[in-house]
Amino acid sequence: MELSPVVIAIPIYFLLIGIEMVIQHVRKIKLYRVGDALTNISCGITQQTTNLFLKVGVLFIYHFIYENLRILTIEPTWYSMIILFVAADFCYYWSHRMSHEINLFWGGHVVHHQSEDYNLSVALRQGTFQILFTAPFYWPLAILGFDVITFTLISGLVTVYQFWIHTETINKMGWFEKIFNTPSHHRVHHGRNPKYIDKNHAGVFIIWDKMFGTFQEEEERPVYGVTVPTNSWNPVWVNLKHFKEMAQNMKGMKFKDKLKFTFNKPGWMPSYLGGMKGIPEVDKKTYIKYDTPAPVIINLYAIFQYIIALVVTALFLFNEGQFSLLEKIIMSTFIIWSVVHTGIILEKKKWFYILEPLRIISGVALSYVFLANMNLMSAGFIATICVALISFVWLFKISKTPYEKSALSKTAA
Repeated sequence: MELSPVVIAIPIYFLLIGIEMVIQHVRKIKLYRVGDALTNISCGITQQTTNLFLKVGVLFIYHFIYENLRILTIEPTWYSMIILFVAADFCYYWSHRMSHEINLFWGGHVVHHQSEDYNLSVALRQGTFQILFTAPFYWPLAILGFDVITFTLISGLVTVYQFWIHTETINKMGWFEKIFNTPSHHRVHHGRNPKYIDKNHAGVFIIWDKMFGTFQEEEERPVYGVTVPTNSWNPVWVNLKHFKEMAQNMKGMKFKDKLKFTFNKPGWMPSYLGGMKGIPEVDKKTYIKYDTPAPVIINLYAIFQYIIALVVTALFLFNEGQFSLLEKIIMSTFIIWSVVHTGIILEKKKWFYILEPLRIISGVALSYVFLANMNLMSAGFIATICVALISFVWLFKISKTPYEKSALSKTAA
C-alpha cells in the first residue's frame, strides 16, 4: 500500500467534498457543475495512476543524491520533522512559483488552474507531468540530509494541508491569515483577474509570498480559470493542450527564440511575432463558462460510471504493491480510459458509442483476471457482470436521447 499521506487521505477528501455539496444545497449557492467536478477528479486520478511510474524515478534520484551528496545525516525526530515541514514548504513555494514563471513548467501545472469553478474538487485537479518539473526544487533537502522516506511523508503532509483551502464556503480568517495560507489567499491564486495573476504561491505558510513580493490580498471575488479557456472535459487532453500550443507557437521562431519561449514566462513571444502577450481583463457581464448541458439520463450515466471508476481506482491504489509492473500498466490504462469516457460522454463525442462497449467488455475481462482470479462464481466477478449489463441497457437508452448541441452555456461568473 502507498504510504503517501495524499493517498491515505483520499476517503477524507471525498467526505469533505460531500459536506461542501450539502452546504451548497442548504445555502442555495452554485459551487459544483457535473462536467467540471468530474474532470477535476479525473485529473487527480490520472495523476495518481501515472505517478506510480513517474514517482519511482523521481524518488530514486532523490535517494541517489541523499546517498552520495548529503552533507549531514539528519535523523527523524519530532523537531527535525518540524524543520523539514517548513523547509519542504519553502521548496514548494519556489517550485510552485517557477511553475507559473517558466513556460515549460507551466505545462505541468496549468491543469490545476483550468477549472472555472472553485470548490474542494479543484484541489484534486493535478497535472500528470508536474512532478517532473517540481522534483529538482526538493533536491537541496536530500543534500542537507533528509532521507527519502521522511521526505515523502512530510512533503505529503504539505500537500494534504492544501486541500481545504480550495473552497468558497470559508471567508476571511483573521490573525490566522497573517501566517498561514487560507481559502481567501488561495482564491486569489486561482483568479484570472490581471491583478491576481501569479500571486500567493504559498503551500502552507503565506509568509513566503510576503517575504518575496508575490502576496496579494483578496479584494473582489476572483473569476477563476486560465486566460485561454481549456473547453474540454477530457483529462488526457487537458494535460497535453499547453504542450501542443507551445509546439505550434514555436514553428515560426528562430532557434534561440524557441529556447527563450520555452523558459521565459508564459505569454512571451519574440518581437517579430508580436512580443509579450498582455493579460486580458475579465468582463463579468459577458463572461461565459464552458459547459455542456446534457439530459439527466446522460449525467446520471456519467456519474454512475465515474463511481465505478473511483472504486476501481481506490482498490488499485491501496493494493498496488501486489501488482506486477505489467499489471500496473494494464490497470492504469483502463482507469485512465474510464475517466476519459466519463468526460467525453458529456461532450457527446461520436466515437464514445463505438469505444464504450469495448471498455465495458474490457472491464469484465480485467475483473475476471484480477478480481475473481479466473473464478466465474466469484462475488466480485458476478457484481461486475451486473454492472456491465446495467451499463449496456443504459447506454442503449442514452444513445437514443436528444442532446444539446451547444458546448457553451452562459453561467454566472
